[in-house]
Amino acid sequence: MKFGLQHPNFSFDYKNEDTSQIVGSLKDLILIAENTGFDSFWVMDHFHQIKFVGSPDEPMLESWTTISALAGMTTKIKLGTLVTGIVYRHPAILAKISATLDVLSKGRLFMGIGAAWNQEESFAYGIPFPPTKERLLRLEEVIQIILKMWTKSTATFNGKYYQIKDAYCNPKPIQKPHPPIMVGGGGERNTLRIVAKYADACNLFGSIETIKRKLSILKEHCKNVGRDYDSILKTKLGIVLIDNDKEVLNKSVNELFKGMPNEQIREFVIYGTQEEVLREMESFENAGIEYFIVDLDPSRELEQLELFADKIMKNIP
Repeated sequence: MKFGLQHPNFSFDYKNEDTSQIVGSLKDLILIAENTGFDSFWVMDHFHQIKFVGSPDEPMLESWTTISALAGMTTKIKLGTLVTGIVYRHPAILAKISATLDVLSKGRLFMGIGAAWNQEESFAYGIPFPPTKERLLRLEEVIQIILKMWTKSTATFNGKYYQIKDAYCNPKPIQKPHPPIMVGGGGERNTLRIVAKYADACNLFGSIETIKRKLSILKEHCKNVGRDYDSILKTKLGIVLIDNDKEVLNKSVNELFKGMPNEQIREFVIYGTQEEVLREMESFENAGIEYFIVDLDPSRELEQLELFADKIMKNIP
């Protein structure tokens, strides 16, 4: 199993309203992640903070600008957005942005993309937010446009929602045949079908039982479209909290998930002692997850990062 680190919360990256400290905090974090064996580093693609993480007035950096800056600070770790919502940028522009990132990072883009979900955010910024069915149809067109832009000398596409004609994307991405595309979301009828048709990786949420069900459905979609199921990297995003002090651990869980039932918490969070977290990670691996992207306690992220790398990553094959 490989591991990625997501950094969804910038509120602890500076003190006393001095936002110039953020860049140094991110540099320290990503270099430790790179040096302890994390394969990738991710930020969310949102313009204000989302309700599951904090309040909308909390700091939120623009994702592609952020990972571009981080590309210049690192040499090995892959960089991505988890995930870019297709309503935020025209697909031809997104193809150019992402190709540029792959070139400037010397081939380290991991392209995360999805249909978008945050209607409140779109309305706040004046971004049209089509119904779910249309966004999923748009997602299919967006992926096709990006692939054409990345791989063809000029790209032409005449879809229902998007049209481009003889569009250039030079220089091309360094990774060949193209950077890996990861589709985020677990919609069983449509999103996982899109994964089967186009994606190099899926990204899922959920408990072990949920993951088993979704991977079984993905396997059926692969069979229906003639895709090799094993060619798709199965990734999961989850919050991980580790502490051998049960009192401290329970306090952290209660603060982060006020009033949420335990069975619902378990859909998003792994928490426990080092041994308990390790056992649960092994269970996800046995269920078919090959790549785990972790969120750590933002109030003590560096401490938890080093603990996770030393006690969990080193002990999973």
